[in-house]
Amino acid sequence: MKLSQTNTKNKQMLIQTRCRTHPHCAVCNLANCSGLKIEYILDEETQDVMATFRGEICHEGYPGILHGGVISAIFDGAMGNCLFALGKTAVTVEITTRFRHPVVLYEEAVVCARIIRESYPVYCLEAEMMQHGQIKATAEGKFYDQPDLVKILG
Repeated sequence: MKLSQTNTKNKQMLIQTRCRTHPHCAVCNLANCSGLKIEYILDEETQDVMATFRGEICHEGYPGILHGGVISAIFDGAMGNCLFALGKTAVTVEITTRFRHPVVLYEEAVVCARIIRESYPVYCLEAEMMQHGQIKATAEGKFYDQPDLVKILG
């Protein structure tokens, strides 16, 4: 199979797995009126999952600043969607978030996540959040494969 065919297959897998296993997700479901509505997409070249977003007043921690818990939730969603691109359903075991600089509300930020190690059934991922070309926060996460979630939810 050619790389472009694999990339298209992974994009489709990301969307299908996300819709099937996260139908009401507070982070990545676009129809959840109370959610963040972040649409993670697969970068065909790097196989990273990426998304852009703008925090709003309802996501505020300190005045004008995105809440750290929201940042961690966005990282969790990005890393989970990386696994969805492979058709994997895994649950979060651990996330460590490092906050470097405040993420300003109402200004576009970009999150990017990638798989860095696999030792089945555990996957290790990393993510970063940037705004105006500056890394604002980073995260590392461990996810445990739960293939039965597809059977239960599918």
